[in-house]
Amino acid sequence: MMIRLLMMGLLTLSGAAQAMQAINPPGLLPTGISRPLLEQDPAVAAARAGLEVALREAGILDQSPHEWTARTSGQQRRVENGPRYNEWSVGIERAFRLPGKAEADRKLGKATVEESQARYGEALHESARELMALWVEWLAAERAYELAQNSLQAIQSSQTAVEKRVRAGDASKLDLNIARAELAEQRRMENDAKTQAAAAWARLSTRFPGVKRQAVALPMPLEIGEDAAVWRERILDQSDEFKVAQTQMQKAQAHADRARADKTPDPTLGGYTASEVGGSERIFGVMLSVPIPGGARDARNARAIAAVEVSRREVELKQRELETTIASAIATARGAYASLHIANEGAAFMQENAALMQRAYALGEAELQTMLLARRQAAAAASSALQAQVSALRAYYGLLVDAHLIWELDHD
Repeated sequence: MMIRLLMMGLLTLSGAAQAMQAINPPGLLPTGISRPLLEQDPAVAAARAGLEVALREAGILDQSPHEWTARTSGQQRRVENGPRYNEWSVGIERAFRLPGKAEADRKLGKATVEESQARYGEALHESARELMALWVEWLAAERAYELAQNSLQAIQSSQTAVEKRVRAGDASKLDLNIARAELAEQRRMENDAKTQAAAAWARLSTRFPGVKRQAVALPMPLEIGEDAAVWRERILDQSDEFKVAQTQMQKAQAHADRARADKTPDPTLGGYTASEVGGSERIFGVMLSVPIPGGARDARNARAIAAVEVSRREVELKQRELETTIASAIATARGAYASLHIANEGAAFMQENAALMQRAYALGEAELQTMLLARRQAAAAASSALQAQVSALRAYYGLLVDAHLIWELDHD
């Protein structure tokens, strides 16, 4: 009864994972633009070429490794105190691959192709993660530049307020110098933000040539609503890294089947004809030879069986590593989403406080240092909210990439 309930639960989770539909989240490159960029990536192109090599390899394994061998010889027979006779022989022979070996070779070829397909998918996946990271980095840098411009405008407004109080005789020249120094510092920070945005675009456009500079607002991530088990099943099901480990185990099993079949050597069958005694004798015959197996064949078989066990353990380890990574990624995405809302709330309060302090300063109800401190705190809070948004967005997009829910990464 417990086994039936467990199986029903696993089937339910698997069905839920398969039911997750591809989405097009806001702010992300559309598939029509991103897909060509990914396909042109050198790593993806190399993996695609490797798939063609694997197909050729499978074709070779499907054919017998044995070929026809032609043999010919000539000799001269001398009889003491007698005539000499020219003699020759001609034959043809070929070894034949036993059926069990042919089946093992076909399985090996199939596993080789599947491994190359998985490696192509993994190259596509890694390229997608890099494109996503560089895209978010650029949008974040552009947003940071926008915030720096807003802060510069706010500091300029503060300096205007200081200048008005100086002219009214309500503030000293020292206050004006402090405001000017604050403005100069903000100009430097604004220029640094502009430089960072240009550098982020250079990294993106150089790594993925052909991407167009179409800046969009940095989007807000969505909350991870599905159960963690659904995400785990989906990502494991779509993981090409895991498929590589599985296909390597299949290859090890095919090699073991081949080694076991090789314990019985392939027979060689042939026919020949010969002319002796100057042609007075004609010989026709068939030849069958079978190698006598030695201990080396048993040793190779034992080694192949041991390799299967190693590969099986590696698959278990890879699954455990992936499950650990997935659990961490889900927890990170959910925690980052909660932190984002907290940071946005704090930034809104600090921005309101900065506006109130500037108004109070203009009315002569607050000190300059208090107003500037409020401005710095508001800028720092806005920057922290931006970093929280970037972290949450990277975690959210990362799950979408790993689950193959964007950019048609689901190539099955």
